[in-house]
Amino acid sequence: MGTLAVLALGANLGDREDTLRRAAQDLAAHPRITLTRASPVVRSKPVGGPADQGDYLNAVVEVDTELSPFALLRACQEVEQRHHRVRAQRWGPRTLDIDIVVYGALHLDEPDLTVPHLRAATRAFVLVPWALMDPAATLDGRRVVDLAREAADLGGLGPDTVPLLPAGPGGGDRD
Repeated sequence: MGTLAVLALGANLGDREDTLRRAAQDLAAHPRITLTRASPVVRSKPVGGPADQGDYLNAVVEVDTELSPFALLRACQEVEQRHHRVRAQRWGPRTLDIDIVVYGALHLDEPDLTVPHLRAATRAFVLVPWALMDPAATLDGRRVVDLAREAADLGGLGPDTVPLLPAGPGGGDRD
């Protein structure tokens, strides 16, 4: 067993639901990444960035990985590139965004990677799917579900959710 990490996936261009599903499958296909759980997909209004961009679909996955944090970041960026991610504008529209939210109990603050993710504790579009995937999850000693209730963007989440992956191994719940 390696390190458990939580990754946030988001997309607001193209076939967003299919992109998220394929991205999760791409991550799971990596020889040193095992997908252990996946959240439902939730819809959210954009936070920051240009006002005219469309809604996002967001999901969270838990992976067991033997990769270092920086190697996991590179693997995530490779999946983003496979789905035509263009980094033209900060918080702008994108085909796919994958962020490392947590990597085990590691705390890291480097120019290319901060873990836990700097804004994860305040973003409902990360916290809500994470809490749906793992109601017992904590972030820096606080329950993720409680953090989600306090997030300023909670009102921007849609009431609709769809499964990211089918139930079973590498799908919905681990249980």
